[in-house]
Amino acid sequence: MAIRRTRKQGAPKTPRQGNSGRKAQEKAPYLQQALAHYGSRRRVEQWLRAGRIRVNGQIARPGQRLRDCDRISLDGRPLRARVPGQSRVLALYKPQGRICTRHDPQGRPTVYEILPQEGVRWLSVGRLDINSAGLLLFSDDGTLVQRLTHPGARIEREYAVRVLGQVTERKRMNMLNGVFLDGRKARFHSISPLGGGGANRWYRVVLLRGIQREVRRIWASQDLQVNRLIRIRYGNCLLPASRKSGDCWELSGRDLQGLLSLAGARRRVRARAR
Repeated sequence: MAIRRTRKQGAPKTPRQGNSGRKAQEKAPYLQQALAHYGSRRRVEQWLRAGRIRVNGQIARPGQRLRDCDRISLDGRPLRARVPGQSRVLALYKPQGRICTRHDPQGRPTVYEILPQEGVRWLSVGRLDINSAGLLLFSDDGTLVQRLTHPGARIEREYAVRVLGQVTERKRMNMLNGVFLDGRKARFHSISPLGGGGANRWYRVVLLRGIQREVRRIWASQDLQVNRLIRIRYGNCLLPASRKSGDCWELSGRDLQGLLSLAGARRRVRARAR
């Protein structure tokens, strides 16, 4: 007759340490992910293959996962791992006359020269042309940048524009209903007068996406010329009146949380559309 063994009443159940440890290890970020803000994944993998990255003094390997206590270095220089879910976002009051590329063959000044030089690879959330100024956002999280700039996100961009020419009601309705640019329909979500005198008038316009020079091209389609353009809002982030051209600051609190929520909203919209 088989004897059934039972746990003694009142004795605590022994936890399975192996499974919990394995699950924690599976949730740990890969080294390439944790260092993505220092360069592209290919670049980080090149560092790994060359043996330039060490973790706790030992040469790191591709596919290695990190723990919170791990110390990382590149050629002996300490590196900071980005914690998943803790994306950083910078705001810049872009001055007119700077371009939004990282390197310019013509030697023109770039916006990246203004950003903090702390070894982080900042990625721009959209762009502004060389003659435009205003709010420009950057993040160390490529996935966040993709979600904030994806056309399906429909995140509002607001601009203050100074326009040369007479804005008739017909032209205003044309821009609200949409005009074709390169075979695609583009339109303003809203147009509001801001004042001004003489031949130049200021307007506030809102877009739900951003393609190259879209604001200027929509006005130009009605034979109107934009001679000043300032982005004053991106999503929930406003350009503070206290900021001056060239100022750079890191978002936190409600501004950061609101932006992260906007990035998450696209996932819910796409899920409903399936």
